Amino acid sequence: MGADGSASYIHMVQHLIERCLIFHMSKDECMDALSKHANIKPVITSTVWNELEKENKEFFQSYAHSQSSDQMSESETTELIQKMITDSNDK
Repeated sequence: MGADGSASYIHMVQHLIERCLIFHMSKDECMDALSKHANIKPVITSTVWNELEKENKEFFQSYAHSQSSDQMSESETTELIQKMITDSNDK
């Protein structure tokens, strides 16, 4: 994989992490989800997540705080995912 391929792969992982953040996933949940559903090694997800944290310290501090007080239940997450799928199919 050349430099362009590596950069686009990292950009794709970053985009998927951002989707995990929308679903209020923790770092571990995100690593697990991307490993299972996108075949991305957890070490890759962890590395990209760590770099995002370095670049966006304030966001991730707020995110960590909101995670502890505002985590969605599994049923709420499932409902949200189903709604997103339905909405994307309607377009």
